[in-house]
Amino acid sequence: MPEYQAPRGMNDVLPEDEAVWRHIRDTAERVARLFDYHRIETPLVEEVGVFTHTAGEESDIVAKEMYAFDDRGGSTLALRPEGTAGVCRAYIEHGMASRPQPVRLFYFAPAFRYDRPQAGRYRQHWQFGVECIGDGSPAADLEVIELQRTLYEQLGLTDLVLRINSIGTAETRSTYRDVLRVHFAPHLETLSADSQRRYETNILRVLDSKEDAAHPAVQNAPNIRDYLSEQDGAHFDQVLALLDGLGVEYEVDPAIVRGLDYYARTVWEFQPRGAGGQSTVGAGGRYDGLIEMLGGKPTPGTGFATGIERIALEVDRTEPDLGTTAADVFTIPHGDDGPAAVLKLARELRAAGVAVHAGTPGRSMKAQLRAANASGARYAVIVGDDEAARGVAQLKPLLGSGAQREVALGEVVGAVEG
Repeated sequence: MPEYQAPRGMNDVLPEDEAVWRHIRDTAERVARLFDYHRIETPLVEEVGVFTHTAGEESDIVAKEMYAFDDRGGSTLALRPEGTAGVCRAYIEHGMASRPQPVRLFYFAPAFRYDRPQAGRYRQHWQFGVECIGDGSPAADLEVIELQRTLYEQLGLTDLVLRINSIGTAETRSTYRDVLRVHFAPHLETLSADSQRRYETNILRVLDSKEDAAHPAVQNAPNIRDYLSEQDGAHFDQVLALLDGLGVEYEVDPAIVRGLDYYARTVWEFQPRGAGGQSTVGAGGRYDGLIEMLGGKPTPGTGFATGIERIALEVDRTEPDLGTTAADVFTIPHGDDGPAAVLKLARELRAAGVAVHAGTPGRSMKAQLRAANASGARYAVIVGDDEAARGVAQLKPLLGSGAQREVALGEVVGAVEG
């Protein structure tokens, strides 16, 4: 056991994982740009109020999961637990309200939550997210959902189902909370300890409790859609009509309520078919009050976030042959003059965009050839004293058939590119 290890729930992404992660990042950025979204990066830390004033003091993120600390200047900062609030803070700070609306943004960012680690859910995890700020229409919800659906489709995750709900406005939820308190009060002692806590602090979260999902009181809870205002109901009906128009399969699920105070109206999750909420791959929703909570003018917004580690589990399962990235050329220097000639050749190859794995001078030819074969490179380029004196290299194919041949040093670039 090594003396030092990564903190619990915080994992290293190793070189053998890089191909899957790069595939996910490249696909996500390509899809986001197809929808005309633009990248934004915000600081890893924010003033703690960015999250406490928006997520809610009694939300799980603030009450149990947020990493907060005092810095040397006396400010209380927090490691980013989610991406939306920081993006909205940047929207206000940089005057993005003066730009053509809506402002369409996407990000890749690590997030931190002190939660129980499990497969695909870690205390430090990476998120890809998009935010569409400045459009309150049902069409904006549909655009963001369609972007998320397209991302999963492009990644080969076709066995996911969209579960969607509306939680109305703050006024709707205030009335609904009172109804839930009356409903759950006779059953409180039979609910889990976590649900009993949530009954006092954030009663909507009792509905999506994993421990109590099968409890009769949860199964038979009043449906929030019965308490939506006429405007909220019309908004949700239009979202569903747009989904129907695109032929997107979905399930209306009243248990999807979101745990953050800033959500309003449309909320959704993508889950593997037949799986429970713990298997959620990505989730989103509308947050029309968030900009105002942060001191900006009332501005609608909608977006989603999806965990890269959670997607990677699915991609590993559906596309196991992505492999790892290998260099194009493995150089094998030997003798006294070979290393200098190989260094110059490697510079020319890299300048032409050819990836080079530099072999180690001083090792035996047998050991270097063994390393070259194990590297996955397409070619080995061998230069010793004789080759350096004559201005040539031995070009040895490592993949497929083909004989080793002698090539002038000035022609190696063309030979490996051809």
